[in-house]
Amino acid sequence: MRSTSPTEDYLLDFHQRFTGATSAAFAHLPAQSKSAEYASSYHVLASLVDDSNAARVVVDLGCGDGYLLKLLADRDLRSSRLIGVDMSQHELDAARTRLPDNVSLLRERAQSLSIETGTVDIVLSHMAIMLMGDADQVVAEVRRILRPGGVFAAIVGREFLLGEAMNTLMEVFRPIARDNLAPLAFGDRRTRDEAGWRELFGSAFNALTFEDVDVPWQTTPDALWHSLLETYDIDRLPDEARDEVRTRLLAEFARLVQADGAIHTGFGLRLIRAHAV
Repeated sequence: MRSTSPTEDYLLDFHQRFTGATSAAFAHLPAQSKSAEYASSYHVLASLVDDSNAARVVVDLGCGDGYLLKLLADRDLRSSRLIGVDMSQHELDAARTRLPDNVSLLRERAQSLSIETGTVDIVLSHMAIMLMGDADQVVAEVRRILRPGGVFAAIVGREFLLGEAMNTLMEVFRPIARDNLAPLAFGDRRTRDEAGWRELFGSAFNALTFEDVDVPWQTTPDALWHSLLETYDIDRLPDEARDEVRTRLLAEFARLVQADGAIHTGFGLRLIRAHAV
């Protein structure tokens, strides 16, 4: 794996300290779209791989600790080959402990894959591709490894927190971050909206579709704060600034608690699907 960018260096450090943070945040929460309900946002992607006995190669790009791959492996897709790709050895080590030996794991950057051209039927990615630099090269590599007609599907961020919790977080976080948080670019600005995704995928893909996926969460102020500790920008704050955010947020979150004793929030995600030309 070639030398990494400052953002990738930070992500590698984060995922060493918080291995499995993504699955810890999303795997236990149900997800819903206008058309269906799912056990989690990982299950949204898993549902796109049918149970047929057709021979397929499925790649999980940014596989983390292997939660999505485990969902697929447990279905015993006899003719399918499963491959996980991640740049974090710590995440791959965690994935190895939960996955059968016939699932291949590659420590690689998505911008430069060793997978042979035109050999993959499905590329999946859960909360990863929107964080990757050199997005044009990532999309080019996805297209290169896919067969013509192959499927790309990703769950990406749409709105970090649903409801009033997001406004409350931003009102507290922004002024403190402005004075205490060094700039660090995560991903490509085009991954923030549908027009940008269409520009990225260009003429190499067709049938590009978008579907909103909500992950509702009823939680307490303390639990919400502890989940924020394993997010990149809160983690990057100096200790004193983080303590200030905590004190102010807990006071503001307390105002959002409803009659049932919980804050009603969640995560706003987006499902992107496309076919290789």
